[in-house]
Amino acid sequence: MAEAHQAVAFQFTITPEGIDLQLSYQALNQIYLSGLRSWKKRVSRMRNSVIKGVYPASPSSWLFVVIATLVTMYMHSDPSMGLIAKIQQHLPLNVSLSAQGQTVVSALVFSTLLWLSLILALRFCLKLLLSYHQWMFERHGQISNTTKVWVTLVRLFSSRKPLLYSYQTSLPHLPVPAIKDTLSRYLESVRPLLSDVEFKQMTELASQFESTLGNRLQRYLKLKALWATNYVSDWWEEYVYLRSRSPIMVNSNYYGMDFLYVTPTPLQAARAGNTITALLLYRRKVNREELKPSRVPGTVIPLCAAQCERMFNTTRTPGAETDVLQHWQDSEFVAVYHNGRYFRLWVYCAGRLLSPREIEYQIQRILDDSSPPQPGEEKLGALTAGDRIPWSQMRKQYFTSGVNKRSLDVIEKAAFFVTLDDEEQGMRGEDPVKNLDCYAKSLLHGKCYDRWFDKSFSIVIYKNGKNGLNAEHSWADAPTVAHLWEYTLATDAFQLGYTEDGHCKGQVDRSLPHPQRLVWDIPSEVQAQVQRSLAVAQALADDVDCHVFPFRDFGKGRIKKLRISPDAFIQISLQLAYYRDRGGFCLTYEASMTRLFREGRTETVRSCSNESCDFVKALEVKSNTKIKTKSRLFQLASEKHQNLYRLAMTGAGIDRHLFCLYVVSKYLGVESSFLKQVLSEPWRLSTSQTPVQQMELFDLKNHPDFISLGGGFGPVADDGYGVSYIIVGEDMINFHVSSKYSCSETDSHRFGAQIIKAIQDIMTLLSVDSKTSSSSKSTAQPETKKLL
Repeated sequence: MAEAHQAVAFQFTITPEGIDLQLSYQALNQIYLSGLRSWKKRVSRMRNSVIKGVYPASPSSWLFVVIATLVTMYMHSDPSMGLIAKIQQHLPLNVSLSAQGQTVVSALVFSTLLWLSLILALRFCLKLLLSYHQWMFERHGQISNTTKVWVTLVRLFSSRKPLLYSYQTSLPHLPVPAIKDTLSRYLESVRPLLSDVEFKQMTELASQFESTLGNRLQRYLKLKALWATNYVSDWWEEYVYLRSRSPIMVNSNYYGMDFLYVTPTPLQAARAGNTITALLLYRRKVNREELKPSRVPGTVIPLCAAQCERMFNTTRTPGAETDVLQHWQDSEFVAVYHNGRYFRLWVYCAGRLLSPREIEYQIQRILDDSSPPQPGEEKLGALTAGDRIPWSQMRKQYFTSGVNKRSLDVIEKAAFFVTLDDEEQGMRGEDPVKNLDCYAKSLLHGKCYDRWFDKSFSIVIYKNGKNGLNAEHSWADAPTVAHLWEYTLATDAFQLGYTEDGHCKGQVDRSLPHPQRLVWDIPSEVQAQVQRSLAVAQALADDVDCHVFPFRDFGKGRIKKLRISPDAFIQISLQLAYYRDRGGFCLTYEASMTRLFREGRTETVRSCSNESCDFVKALEVKSNTKIKTKSRLFQLASEKHQNLYRLAMTGAGIDRHLFCLYVVSKYLGVESSFLKQVLSEPWRLSTSQTPVQQMELFDLKNHPDFISLGGGFGPVADDGYGVSYIIVGEDMINFHVSSKYSCSETDSHRFGAQIIKAIQDIMTLLSVDSKTSSSSKSTAQPETKKLL
């Protein structure tokens, strides 16, 4: 293999005259430059560790404290109140230094200790400030004096430019809610879903749980909260994601789409070149901590950035009982799949990142490679799409040594995975609606063997230049991946760009070694398991009914003019759509973040409330209800939803607390009929909003066609719907609906039509009421109050 020979730095042969040593100076130079890059990264990490370690102070503030101490001592005043003298008495250098030198060293030691104490005090104060959440519950325009003072202090403490992880140690810990409050909120959430008899039984179960087992479990949970950084996240990652033995394809992984109307280049290799480059530039920013910390929209309140740590060079490895997330510090290559073959593509040469044009050149080499797949290689990825236990057994038995281990290591240690798909996708052709649905299904599961579903994320580049992303869920939630994908799309289109003929910009070093084909030795036992896993995955994929559609009639601009939260508007519309579709209400899951707290992930907003059900019934059942009454019921439902969302964000949610109580009960070996029933309730309507976080990257006024479709996920319940939506700009909302063909009661296209009708009907109702009512302001609160 040519690549192996080029990697050899020296060779020697034994001759009658002695040993003939042959050095390859080019290879040695490559080793030197690569090592130099590695050391630069180490120095950068050390520097960042110091800067974020002293935040919100600065390293230069140490010099200020030292100078202030020395100046005070020069003026014959002792700022240490005798501590400097005591330090001087215990200095081990009192023999070798003069009296003046001993005093200076003692002053330096005191100044350093004082500086560290001030840093701890500042950090403690910042943590107290960030623990205040009452501002979220105040009415718009009616800010209390306490909140005004809090705003001023937060701005003061955030005046220094932070690094990505600067706030981590200052973020508060997630509090454990009082068990009485959680049970009360739970009973309120299920009231509209239960009959009077069922609700009475559930109330008795909850009361019995609280008075007996509940308080015992709560004590253990509070003990964990004192010890652990976050009392939920580690158990959530392990028991909800990593211990699941069913396929992660469709059931767990989710996808992100390209621009809706624009494809920057029709050249597959060129789009791959810019996409890979943009992702690696983002990784560089993460490694250097140059990304700005994410914040609550419209404020300077920071969000936890811990999920960024495992974004790249990460894979999920299967186990018999539980999977494990493996993360490597760095990787200089990506793994590429094309036409049944796997390749290693080095993206660094001599310590420098290849140019987009060079990556395009290397990708084109892969596309032009006509070599056939090795036996068993083409569909090997199906192992990651099927059940986890067979994949664990195959990996342990056949991929822990030899060529299989070396090739698998390349995939698992790669920065990320790239699929060069031979299909064309996007909103195109004579049937754009159907093509969008096919596009979603392709990103969600592909052919069930041409993605590596265990990687933290896989990039898909289609034949016509369209791209997309498939992400594994255990290491992070959708907002973190969405942030990455926003940057990638914007950098690809607006920063890197393309030449007039559609190629990447930059120069090409044509002496680059060819991408390396991975070598496999796949025995018949593995090939048989691949076919079984593929059959399981294919059945799962064929059952998924995806429907993607943009809603263009209006967007958040018109909704906010009515002083209504866009998210609440959509969630209530989904309740109305579901009622019309199924003739009733269901337990509804809306994902909310808890990243106001350290290592926070998500909490559930139970969007089906008494208030939303009252509105839907007034609209559908009680047709003689006055328009003003219906509008008022909607306002109450909107306010209730906003309050539920705020409670979830501030650690007062329901489901994560009950989940952790259930885990504690399992560790203690005790059974709770209440917890068992609660955690077995199906989420027939699972929803999530994909946030737009970096609007400064997209100039939608001058480039209105560069609109992202967002992303979606598979249905959570066999007889339910999965709904994802993204509010783009002022005049558009994109929806992703999924369900299962095997359920006769669900239909994604039918439900999509119900969503559109519900949105239109509610807007008509509110618009009519707005015209007929007085000009007084609505009491509804907008989704985000721009306090800071």
